[in-house]
Amino acid sequence: MDVVDMHNRTVANFADLVSEVPPDRWSAPTPCSDWDVRALVNHVVGEERWTVPLMAGKTIAEVGDSLDGDLLADDPVGAASYAAREAEVAATWTIDKVHLSYGDEDPHEYLRQLAADHLIHGWDLAVAIDVPPRMDRDLVEEVADWFAKREELYRSAGMVGDHLDGFTEPTEALLAAFGRDPGWTR
Repeated sequence: MDVVDMHNRTVANFADLVSEVPPDRWSAPTPCSDWDVRALVNHVVGEERWTVPLMAGKTIAEVGDSLDGDLLADDPVGAASYAAREAEVAATWTIDKVHLSYGDEDPHEYLRQLAADHLIHGWDLAVAIDVPPRMDRDLVEEVADWFAKREELYRSAGMVGDHLDGFTEPTEALLAAFGRDPGWTR
């Protein structure tokens, strides 16, 4: 699958889900125990906002703290929509390397990381607001293949929870690999 297409499909899916958040659900819990819906959306919007300067070749030091804190303000849906559009455009830019916190990275690898995060957090958001998750089979397969080679690295860095065993259906197996309980409910 084309990495830019994969990235942009997951970004668009997340933005669509944000547009469905009912007004009374912004403080609802999510499968990410440290985050309610608003904090989860703010996290993903932050990643999208970071995509633009990083895909333009800037370093983390150059961006500084300009993307810290609440990026949603009084219009979380508008902020998410804007950030998604900007990230989708930035994903198409050609660059030799992206300067990340752990060092320089291939831009396609960076976009795969973002796609995986959007796909999994899209599930988090969907189940938190009680709408059917949109886990496209092709995206699940692509992210699962990519993540299988990196799962232990992510786990050892504390970026994902413990792998949950006993799941064989592809979407559930991917969620379990990221430390999510596919049966999670509010």
